[in-house]
Amino acid sequence: MAPYESEDSQGSGRRKAARYAVPVAVVGVAAVTIGLVPALADSGDPDLPKITARELIEKIAASDTEQVSGTVKIHTDLGLPSLGGATPGLPGAGGGKDSSSADPKAKLTELATGTHTLRIAADGQDRQKLSILDDASEYSVIHNGADVWAYDSGSDEAYHAKNTEGASGDRARKHSSELPATPKQLTDEILKASGSTTSYTVDGTAQVAGRDAYRLQIKPRQSGSTVGAVTVSVDAKTGTPLKFTLTPASGGAAVVDAGFTKVDFGKPAASTFDFTPPKGTKVTEAGEPQDGGRAKQAPDGVGSLDGLRVIGTGWTSVAELKLPGDSGVAGLASGSASSGMPGDAQKFLDSLGDKVKGEFGAGTVYSTRLVNVLITEDGKVYAGAVTKEALVKAADAG
Repeated sequence: MAPYESEDSQGSGRRKAARYAVPVAVVGVAAVTIGLVPALADSGDPDLPKITARELIEKIAASDTEQVSGTVKIHTDLGLPSLGGATPGLPGAGGGKDSSSADPKAKLTELATGTHTLRIAADGQDRQKLSILDDASEYSVIHNGADVWAYDSGSDEAYHAKNTEGASGDRARKHSSELPATPKQLTDEILKASGSTTSYTVDGTAQVAGRDAYRLQIKPRQSGSTVGAVTVSVDAKTGTPLKFTLTPASGGAAVVDAGFTKVDFGKPAASTFDFTPPKGTKVTEAGEPQDGGRAKQAPDGVGSLDGLRVIGTGWTSVAELKLPGDSGVAGLASGSASSGMPGDAQKFLDSLGDKVKGEFGAGTVYSTRLVNVLITEDGKVYAGAVTKEALVKAADAG
């Protein structure tokens, strides 16, 4: 499939589409989502009118699709080491011993690895439903006006958040968007990174979920990024992203791939968004203490990441932050006794990282196929979708 055209400068088209761009906070996307699923319904090269990259970006920006339902396949392959089936938690993601298994934050890490089937439905900004389908259970997040419900059929637990300031307030929307997993959400994140550091090409056509689509290819211009390319299949009729694939600069299988296998742009039935907890379900209200009436306090320093700043621009941006002094993470990186870890556990952790030195001092780099993280001995963290060399260079500059 030969490219139709390469756009070096998007001009007004890029500015118009900026609010729909999929951000280069690729770190955030990678932390909570997806990888390559060969079985996605992507076949054929339909004969469509030629279109420029600028026109296709504008088509995405102009898309007013508010009603959609269907099935999405999503898979993440970050190259993380196997932990015997355990899913590592993310800071602030919930899922502690006192939290509800139905809390959306507790489910984020499940989408960070492996293959998942999602069923989605949306009817405007105030009604959405997303379900994660497993062999023997189902987890759903339902936003209906002022209410957000999450239900885990496996544990028979429900989580409820209510917006007390109006049916379409920001609080309810925040809870309903805890799981950014659709091609549209991922595409919006990447396109936010539009700028002179990015090139755009229309890379032919495809069929996704029975729909004719254009393929928009997005590539970093900067050296040092671990992102090879992002390919978005855009519905030719509606301008809605149907499939999102992120491939690493190192080659091989995609790191993130999410696409519809079935899609319908008709209005979902109103009953789709109705939810009443089944009898006997344990219901947790948002903000409710989980330990018998006494709210648990986070340890000193946890949740208060200090001095977050960004070094660099575009695809090679690196986030720098200072860890709390009593977090012990700096000790983990240095292998010092202050880490408090058993020797064998420390050796295992050391085997996952590479010791590095620079003008910044010394530390350890932990790598995935997309994101590299440097933890220095003096308690700083540098993270980005950049190579190890670029990460060390950013730390030296910081």
